[in-house]
Amino acid sequence: MEELTADVIETEDKEVLIDEIMTRYGQEILQLVYSYVKNQGLAEDLTQDIFIKCYKSLHTYSGKSKLRTWLWRIAINHCKDYLKSWYNRKVIMTDEEPANSKTKKELVEQVVIQKEEDDELIAAIMKLPIKYREVIYLFYYEELPVKEIAVLTDTGDNTVKTRLKRAKELLKERLEA
Repeated sequence: MEELTADVIETEDKEVLIDEIMTRYGQEILQLVYSYVKNQGLAEDLTQDIFIKCYKSLHTYSGKSKLRTWLWRIAINHCKDYLKSWYNRKVIMTDEEPANSKTKKELVEQVVIQKEEDDELIAAIMKLPIKYREVIYLFYYEELPVKEIAVLTDTGDNTVKTRLKRAKELLKERLEA
């Protein structure tokens, strides 16, 4: 997939461009946001907010980094801002669904589809502190190189490597317990 460049962004219609950006990066951003907030509905809401910010800030994209990196930086900052916000600290979110919202067939299918080992690993990852969780997600799930992760997290290459190593150690401890 070809990367969008700064000159295309300047010349193309903003609505068409944001539609293209959402199509290309929407699922990735949603997964990234979910790794921060651990709530599907909230992740969807924050992802919409991120694309609104992106739309409003397209004129500030200078082309110094890839558009994907620029968008991810917006997403990461937005997630961190949300996690520090009064709303996040004071309002209690629930994942409870209304009774009888799914049929028995759907529930059985869902249980069969899920793999126990994957669930255990994901749960262990989600329990990691955010600084370890984000590097694990970016390195293993998004397959980003250490240098790009360093840019996205605003840290050094060695810091990213250390966090990856420490995150793997923590995961090993938790999964063997």
